[in-house]
Amino acid sequence: MPLMAPTVADYEASADLATLLVRTAEGDAFSVPAEKLRLSCKCAHCTRARFDECFPQRFPGIAITEIGDLGYGLNISFSDGHNKGIYPKPYLLSLAAADNPAS
Repeated sequence: MPLMAPTVADYEASADLATLLVRTAEGDAFSVPAEKLRLSCKCAHCTRARFDECFPQRFPGIAITEIGDLGYGLNISFSDGHNKGIYPKPYLLSLAAADNPAS
């Protein structure tokens, strides 16, 4: 039987908005802290800020304020006003796997 990559079946922000909770079609559940998501944004603005060496090293207290499903990925908005990042679902799962190695 061929190995299949897990697929995102459902997602939500935690009650305190500090974590993205992700469930896969295979029944696994993962979590990714909002700060890790914000630090992992690959939008043009954040990429440029990294290139210019002015991207913050931390986002303490950052919260998820909105999640938009684009089919192939999630557009996540944060409490600092940033809302340009699109997180492809395989990328989200890779971020989640790094934080949840036993899952």
